[in-house]
Amino acid sequence: MSVYKVAVISDTHGILKPEVLEIIGTADLVLHGGDIADQKTLDRLNEIAKVVAVRGNCDGEWARDISNEAFFEVCGRKIYMVHNKKKASDKAEDADIIIYGHSHKYEEKEAGGKLWLNPGSCGAGRFGMPLTMAVLEFDAENGDFSVKRIDLSAKGQHDISGSDSPKFGDGDLQETVAMVVGDLKRGKSVENIVKARKLERALTEQICQIYFTHQGIDVQGVLDRMEIAGK
Repeated sequence: MSVYKVAVISDTHGILKPEVLEIIGTADLVLHGGDIADQKTLDRLNEIAKVVAVRGNCDGEWARDISNEAFFEVCGRKIYMVHNKKKASDKAEDADIIIYGHSHKYEEKEAGGKLWLNPGSCGAGRFGMPLTMAVLEFDAENGDFSVKRIDLSAKGQHDISGSDSPKFGDGDLQETVAMVVGDLKRGKSVENIVKARKLERALTEQICQIYFTHQGIDVQGVLDRMEIAGK
């Protein structure tokens, strides 16, 4: 059997971990479900394999040429892709596989004769949620396929929700959150913020995850959710 391997990722938010790149390096195709974060991340993926990506709600002006949805075939199977499944168009009805992201939570289910697949987030961890991605393996001859969930958290990922996060006074933390939120609004990636601000990566990733997953949130809203996560 000739196997065609597809790496499925989403919600990288500018972070491509070594183990993710290692898996992608074995794939024939990469599917990205949106919230890429920046052109640099997309370029890095394209250096490794062919990429099909859709635009996420956190992908700014840099992603204006990336479509909000995609419909294509792999080994005779029709695939529809959109960042938020609630915004899927009628094209999804004709697909065999529907891929989406947005929630950062892995989901794999069959409904209406279709596979619905959310690979979760393989970027920064969020409140103890596992870092995940998926791999689709197709029989290139007949289109049969299987799905593999890959739990990256089992490979030494750092849980940013624990008690080892840096401690700040209320004023210091508020100032830090305000700086990071301001940088995110200007389209900076997590990597750039960490380097430019000389911040702890775990703290920066936590702020970014809260900001990215709560549309319209303000600085106080981020702070409130950080306090909840730390209890």
